Amino acid sequence: MKTKTRMPDAKQPFTTHLEELRRRLIICFAAVLVGFLASYAFKEKIFDFLSIPLVASLPEENSWMVFTGVTEAFFTYVKTSFLSGFFLALPVIFYQIWAFISPGLYSKEKNLIAPFAIFSTLFFVAGACFGYFVVFPFGFQFLMGFANETIRPFPSLREYLSFATKLLLAFGLVFELPLVSYFLSRAGLVTYQTLAKNRRYFLVLAFIVSAAMTPPDVVTQLLMAGPLILLFELSVLVARIFGKKPLTDKEGDLLDEEEPGHPAG
Repeated sequence: MKTKTRMPDAKQPFTTHLEELRRRLIICFAAVLVGFLASYAFKEKIFDFLSIPLVASLPEENSWMVFTGVTEAFFTYVKTSFLSGFFLALPVIFYQIWAFISPGLYSKEKNLIAPFAIFSTLFFVAGACFGYFVVFPFGFQFLMGFANETIRPFPSLREYLSFATKLLLAFGLVFELPLVSYFLSRAGLVTYQTLAKNRRYFLVLAFIVSAAMTPPDVVTQLLMAGPLILLFELSVLVARIFGKKPLTDKEGDLLDEEEPGHPAG
């Protein structure tokens, strides 16, 4: 029986890893900066698009977005451009992340860094799109529903951008669960049995996270907790299919991966 083994990498001093991390962080920051510069020319259009769910939920009369500080509008547009630049730089960022951890991957998986970066980007963008197109409309409709004849909403640019950024990044990150499960299971750090055994704890955690990250209404919280639970179940399936399998001899007894006489593939 042949098994996949990690390629023997020569041990390097800790300072070498720090230098490698520094180099890759510089590349990530440079990619975000390029994305920022490309986005700044369209800053108004980007912010207008980002604020569509909120504007659509505002009362038809005597309600609009405002800025209360002299520099608030300017810095809001700057932050919007950086957010857009971050999303544009996602392929580069994820590629640098996977390239940095590649010494810990199997030899076959080292050749899949580019696909890993692409799928990581797609999962992250899918999570952000789910938050924007599904959760935002319900959440803002609930929050703006407190307006009446004497109470009118005048949300500020800064507060809205901060709120929207937090939710977009949160949904993007939680949609990375299947990929995280893949690598942890391939490394033998978790098994699908462990994930399945702790399912009930994750269900509680999913609702706690959704309550902390979304507006305080049940519908919006369910819209985040639901995908979290589905992604967890997908992660269990991924760990079961791709997880590290224990080695056995002809009699079915477990073998250590490094046992002599067991050929490596």
